[in-house]
Amino acid sequence: MIGQTLGNRYELLARVGGGGMALVYKARDNLLNRYVAVKVLRQQFMHDEDFIRRFRREAQAAASLSHPNIVSIYDVGQEEDTHYIVMEFVDGANLNEIIRERAPLQTEEAVKIASQICDALDHAHMNQIIHRDIKPHNILIGNNGRVKVTDFGIARAVTSSTITQTGSVVGSVHYFSPEHAKGVATGEKSDIYSLGIVLYQMLTGRLPFLGESPISVALKHLQEPFEQPRKVNPHIPQSVENVILRAMRKNPQERYASAQQMLSDLETCLQPQRVNEPPVRFGSDDDLESDKTRVIPAIRPDMRNTLEAPAAKSAAPEERWDSRGLEDKPKRRWVMPTVLGVLAAVLIGVLIWAVVALKGELTPKDVLVPVVEGMEEQAAVDTLEKAGLKVEDPVIEEASKDVPEGHVIKQSKKDIKVKEGSLITLTVSKGPDLPAMPDVTGKKLQEAQTALGALGINPDNIEPKEQYDDSEPGTVLDQDPKPDELVDPETAKITLTVSKGKEEIAMPNLIGKTENEARAALEKSDLKLKDDKVILEASYTAEKGKVFKQFPAEQNEMVPPGTEVTLWVSSGYPPEAKTVTWNVTVSPAQEGQESTIQIIYSDATGDNKVEGTHKIKRMTTFPVTLVLAPGKDGQITVSRDGTVIDSTPVPYADQPAGGTEATTSPNPSPDNPPADGGQNGQDGDQGNGQ
Repeated sequence: MIGQTLGNRYELLARVGGGGMALVYKARDNLLNRYVAVKVLRQQFMHDEDFIRRFRREAQAAASLSHPNIVSIYDVGQEEDTHYIVMEFVDGANLNEIIRERAPLQTEEAVKIASQICDALDHAHMNQIIHRDIKPHNILIGNNGRVKVTDFGIARAVTSSTITQTGSVVGSVHYFSPEHAKGVATGEKSDIYSLGIVLYQMLTGRLPFLGESPISVALKHLQEPFEQPRKVNPHIPQSVENVILRAMRKNPQERYASAQQMLSDLETCLQPQRVNEPPVRFGSDDDLESDKTRVIPAIRPDMRNTLEAPAAKSAAPEERWDSRGLEDKPKRRWVMPTVLGVLAAVLIGVLIWAVVALKGELTPKDVLVPVVEGMEEQAAVDTLEKAGLKVEDPVIEEASKDVPEGHVIKQSKKDIKVKEGSLITLTVSKGPDLPAMPDVTGKKLQEAQTALGALGINPDNIEPKEQYDDSEPGTVLDQDPKPDELVDPETAKITLTVSKGKEEIAMPNLIGKTENEARAALEKSDLKLKDDKVILEASYTAEKGKVFKQFPAEQNEMVPPGTEVTLWVSSGYPPEAKTVTWNVTVSPAQEGQESTIQIIYSDATGDNKVEGTHKIKRMTTFPVTLVLAPGKDGQITVSRDGTVIDSTPVPYADQPAGGTEATTSPNPSPDNPPADGGQNGQDGDQGNGQ
């Protein structure tokens, strides 16, 4: 069956176990994208209606248990003739494999395992469910150390190591309780006895009772004592042996009263003050002879005559005498038997005639099973009952995307003839088994996508929609569909509203703009400028009426919408500033030939500012205007054809208030030295310019 998908949902991947009744497969739940275990009934039980009905009902009972040490049952289903149970998949090994590999186990480990089994049994017993087959094969140990009890309330198939009662399997013989072996009703204390044997086996590596046949083992449970655990393994503390001895008492009244009581004893048996406690004693130990089971030997053929002779003798007819004495003859004794024989023959004949005459009426007639698939449940029941059939109660409910809720998905028999009154099993749709939408608001987008992917939702169907918010960027703010709404993972379109952080705007460049130009640029960018945020201030770097400074951000820095901006607008140069126009006269390298002249100056408005680049063929004068400030002198540098030919300082202190003019005349050629012998041909102090 590997590779087959049951219920359009459970894909069988590998066989992981099995017994006389069923095979167990590891499967993938394609709807919830998780691994599960699927138990499938063997072929020989698929047409036994009584067995199938008991199987379903007991599986439903086990599904009512919810405990961390009990394997959870998720689903029960049927696919054609295949009946299956879906349960929790435990990644690990069963206790039988662990005992085979490592027994005897450490006392602490064995007690810990037994305690978890006991806790599971206590929960089951509280819910009126008796396991009836506690054994290491039904105890799973996960890789995380968690103990899981499985197969609660499910009948076992007949094998060489099991005993049956009226056709029903009641457990594995090596773990039988004495009342099991007697065939009487079993209760909670039978599970406690079986758990005692499991603990015995974990600590000794052997079973307490062995025999050549299941019957011989069962008789030992009833009649014979077992070898005490400490004689097999001296390392077992006396307190732990006492737990085993009390759990395995043949008399149920001498065992633990409940699984909870046994659990309490297990939880304290390794405490230092209990380890060396005295061996447990029971009242019946002092009267062993009276409690021994007396076995009546089977009757041998050679004993039959001995047993029958006295009986024959005592059964001889006694002589009878009437009141007239010895002269009367005995009554004839053949008359009554003859009359009775004739009457018997007549009665037998009448019965034979009655059987032949009524045979047709006593035998159920054959009826054709109508097809009710697709019908509404009540209509289907009415149709089957009208045909003389019975519908098994309760009906099986199963999720279906194709069949409307409350309508029949399938029936156990159809279009065939069966005996009138036969049971028909209906599977009714409970609608699509759709998962609920989880609440992913407040999660990071990646976490939300992972949670939705676990439901089987295609990542391509998840659409993030960003919006500005005070939340941390990437946080899910809203979702559609809303939490707990049912969604179809195959078709659902999910919209997640995600925060992209606080909204921010790039600060425009306001430097060099007029106040009105700056105000217009701020309004366009959804920023604010109040009148009291415009500061007039003298400046060397900006013309009058132009912005030379902005706050709180420079160009392209990000700020929230509505941010208030402060501007500094130039009111002109400071009163202490001096404006000087300096005439720079320069000659080409060779008169009549073109030279490239570049003039660079520094003053209070900035350093190394290019006045311009000029092409000249004859001596030319260029006016250069400088703004000087206290502590900031001017400097004019002249280059010709890429070579600096003059650098003239313009000191602030040497210039009169209100401005002045000066001229500098660099040598027109290397062969034309300055007329003043080193003053670059400049006239007077103002003509020097250096």
